[in-house]
Amino acid sequence: MTCWLWVLSLQLLLLPAALPPAGGCPARCECTAQTRAVACPRRRLTAVPDGIPAETRLLELSRNRIRCLNPGDLAALPLLEELDLSENVIAHVEPGAFANLSRLRVLRLRGNLLKLIPPGVFTRLDNLTLLDLSENKLVILLDYTFQDLRSLRRLEVGDNDLVFISRRAFAGLLALEELTLERCNLTALSGESLGHLRGLGALRLRHLAIAALEDQNFQRLPGLLHLEIDNWPLLEEVAAGSLRGLNLTSLSVTHTNITAVPAAALRHQAHLTCLNLSHNPISTVPRGSFRDLVRLRELHLAGALLAVVEPQAFLGLRQIRLLNLSNNLLSTLEESTFHSINTLETLRVDGNPLACDCRLLWVVQRRKTLNFDGRPPACATPAEVRGDALRSLPDSALFEYFVCRKPKIRERRLQRITAAAGADVRFQCRAEGEPAPTVAWVTPRHRTVTAASAGRARVLPGGTLHIRDARPGDSGTYTCVASNAGGNDTYFATLSVQPEPAVNRTPGESRNDTQVAARFPLDLTTILVSTAMGCITFLGVVLFCFLLLFVWSRGRGQHKNNFSVEYSFRKVDGPAAAAGQGGARKFNMKMI
Repeated sequence: MTCWLWVLSLQLLLLPAALPPAGGCPARCECTAQTRAVACPRRRLTAVPDGIPAETRLLELSRNRIRCLNPGDLAALPLLEELDLSENVIAHVEPGAFANLSRLRVLRLRGNLLKLIPPGVFTRLDNLTLLDLSENKLVILLDYTFQDLRSLRRLEVGDNDLVFISRRAFAGLLALEELTLERCNLTALSGESLGHLRGLGALRLRHLAIAALEDQNFQRLPGLLHLEIDNWPLLEEVAAGSLRGLNLTSLSVTHTNITAVPAAALRHQAHLTCLNLSHNPISTVPRGSFRDLVRLRELHLAGALLAVVEPQAFLGLRQIRLLNLSNNLLSTLEESTFHSINTLETLRVDGNPLACDCRLLWVVQRRKTLNFDGRPPACATPAEVRGDALRSLPDSALFEYFVCRKPKIRERRLQRITAAAGADVRFQCRAEGEPAPTVAWVTPRHRTVTAASAGRARVLPGGTLHIRDARPGDSGTYTCVASNAGGNDTYFATLSVQPEPAVNRTPGESRNDTQVAARFPLDLTTILVSTAMGCITFLGVVLFCFLLLFVWSRGRGQHKNNFSVEYSFRKVDGPAAAAGQGGARKFNMKMI
């Protein structure tokens, strides 16, 4: 008898936990007294069921067939704090449907058929902190849709058919901390609409068809700390001013089509601690790309098609702790790329075709203390250690495979080239070493020319310097520099470019026409015209002279002037004088 009394007492103690709240429990639902929760998922309900206890705080009506919410459907639940209406077929929510739920903190309407949220739907929801409208059919967000949600901290509106967000759609969301926009039809971001979210701390923009980030997109978000841009296939560049005004601590730009590290846009993000640029077609990390990110601790460039990390590429990263370069095309990662490797704790270089030579010696020396995050890198070359993990290599391998041979330039005879202006010039510089050295040329103007340089001068495969359209300003001494991890070697060549003859060019005239004009300055037509003009001028002068003579002679008439000249010979002594005596001679002269 005592045993039965003990069992009965135990059942009475446990009974309140199984009893429904006062007022009963709907037939298709499960009620829990301790948490004051009513759960009615997957019950094929077409409306909010009757008989829900008034003291209910959590109501789950997900995965049913509710089509509409009207005022009064939830009016008998003033203490409700969390309401889940996800995955129904709700197409309409009438204004005032939640008017009596002043204590509601969480509202989930995910996975319904809502196309429009009319004004007044969220009236009097002063304590709501989370609103999930994702996976609906929303096309537009109207002005003042959320103006009554002054306590809202998290808003989910992704996976909709949004094509437009009005300028004042987010007005009133003074406390919003997180906003997610994903899988929409938006083609642009409105800086004015986002400008109402003064307290926004995290913004996630995923799977959008936006082609560019504009300067004014985020200028009015001074409190934004975390920005995520993911799966924007049309985005090809992060403009220099697109992040202006932000003080981000975390930035993620992944699965886009940007082809270069956005160094200019990152220039003023001195508070950034985590940067993710993974899964973008970035092939090169130039020197000093992150020089201004002095607080950066994590850098992710996984799956980014990286083939080259230039020396001092990570210059300025004084606090780097984690570097993820996995699944790229890197053959090496030299110690000279880092500002300091003493702060590095985790390194991911797995999934790269690594060449195990002296350039990776710093990694091998730290292979037992460096954290590879469970994915240790392996050698791709040389063949003797192909597939061997760096961590498992014996110490003897350091002296056999991780030794470099300094570059040496072959064929060191001096090259002196004299070229005409406009000609193409080539200087050869072949170098050998282990690993294969890289060749760069330094011009007389102290500019470094590499294989990636743009302009008239560039380095061809094999180290040859090619200068197109040589000019007199290109004259001088050129220096070839072959370098690898073991050192460098130099070589000199000289160029003299003769200036072009001075000719007059007309706009749009080609070089060939100019050269022909320099050889033949006068053509046949010019010669004939010049000759004819000269003959006409000469004949005109001659005719003018004849006319003057004719006029002058006609004016003088037939008058003749005669005059006589008397000349007396000097007397000479002797017979000769006597013989010459005969008197003075006269000369008559006619003057015309």
